[in-house]
Amino acid sequence: MVRNQSLKYVVVSVSVVLILSLAACAPARSEEHRQDAPEAQTGDRVNDAGQPSLAGPASVEEAPAEEMAPLPTQSAAAEPELAEAGRAGDVAGADLAPASPVEGEMGGSGEDFAGAAPPVADESNIIVPPDQQFVSLSAGEIDDNEDFQAYLQYRRDYQQFVGLGWVHDVEVGERHTIRVSTPNGRPVLGAEVMIYDGQNLVTTLRTPATGIVRFFPLAFDRFSSSQSYEVIVQKGQASTEITLTRGNNDSFWDVTLDVPPTQPPVNLDVLFLLDATGSMGDEIAQLKENILSISAQIEALPGDPNVRYGLVHYRDRGDQYVTRIVGFTPDVQRFQASLNEVRAAGGDDNPESLNEALHNAIWDVDWRVEDTVSLVFLVADAPPHLDYAQDYDYAQEMQNAAQLGIKVHPIASSDLNSQGEYIFRQIAQYTGGHFIFLTYEETPQSSGEPGRDDLSVPEGTYSVEDLDALVVRLVQEELAALSGQ
Repeated sequence: MVRNQSLKYVVVSVSVVLILSLAACAPARSEEHRQDAPEAQTGDRVNDAGQPSLAGPASVEEAPAEEMAPLPTQSAAAEPELAEAGRAGDVAGADLAPASPVEGEMGGSGEDFAGAAPPVADESNIIVPPDQQFVSLSAGEIDDNEDFQAYLQYRRDYQQFVGLGWVHDVEVGERHTIRVSTPNGRPVLGAEVMIYDGQNLVTTLRTPATGIVRFFPLAFDRFSSSQSYEVIVQKGQASTEITLTRGNNDSFWDVTLDVPPTQPPVNLDVLFLLDATGSMGDEIAQLKENILSISAQIEALPGDPNVRYGLVHYRDRGDQYVTRIVGFTPDVQRFQASLNEVRAAGGDDNPESLNEALHNAIWDVDWRVEDTVSLVFLVADAPPHLDYAQDYDYAQEMQNAAQLGIKVHPIASSDLNSQGEYIFRQIAQYTGGHFIFLTYEETPQSSGEPGRDDLSVPEGTYSVEDLDALVVRLVQEELAALSGQ
């Protein structure tokens, strides 16, 4: 009995000593954490003095930090091909927020990750299939171009009950679908579809892997009253013309172009546009794992596509950076290493600098464009800021993407509000992409129940599957379309 009681005293004494030791260490660790936490706003990349021409994307050159300066200003008159819609607001005589630095293929420089050095990028940290190595997020999807009338009803309901005060709407109520095929019925990738009102060029569209582009006359106020349009479709030396007549709000036009079908290996450019603000902190690790799995699965697709990966991650004005760009690379491990360096921070208010990020994603990476399947996967939980005086315009950028044949697939995360949903669905529908949304179901189901109650997507109208499998399937469908499947 005495020995047991003495043992109890010893245990209690040791416990007290340990507690006091931990208490003494706590202030030092807290102080260390406070020193690492703040982010200092840094200067960013200098943009080119001129806006890139719609004839093709501008290339981006890497600039050292000491050469960075505020973005030069210019009036809309200095941008003849984007004069009607380029940046929202009057840009004359005012400076934009600092532009984005361009990262090398290995990612950031290290000083931007909450004061700590980025993780060492070695191949042992790269996550690859099989899927059992991580927990995949579940997601649903809808194609608003497939059920176009339901999408138009969604637009009418939004306009009636919410209003268009916080979106930049583009009228798509009249749609003309133009499908360009080879003589044997295979879709033509990379054909230019030029639409004229008399001698005036209304717009130029570029066919994706499906060979399908969509023309919305009401989106072009200056030419929307015309009763017909001349359409010239060309690729290389082949060219053909048709007359597109109005009168039907949802018309379909088949065009045959005398060119050979695209042969493998197919060029494939995949860019991830990632919201890296603090509200994404709970999800960004899982999202990164899913994107890592996606890139590894794309790398293993049959047909050996000539694939390159790119990354744009963004925050908001007043944060340490607005956007950071990782140029396209064919090296999947280098891309994955860059992705591993992304950290969630900043973005104190709900909207983020998506306008600028989307502009960078379209113009400031070297899309191959011609004979290339071009895809953007936008992962975000907030709409763009529409109240910045000097900014780009997502509505113009989605039109620019369609002109270059770039499909944008937005992926709605966490608590995306109704404004964000409307904007994300705008971008997807106009560029031919799908609206994807995380459902947070542990086990994917065959129907949309219960799905996301906060989105205007009716139950039973979509299926749920693993996010990585869904994205890879969309890529596979693009490649399969070229082979006539």
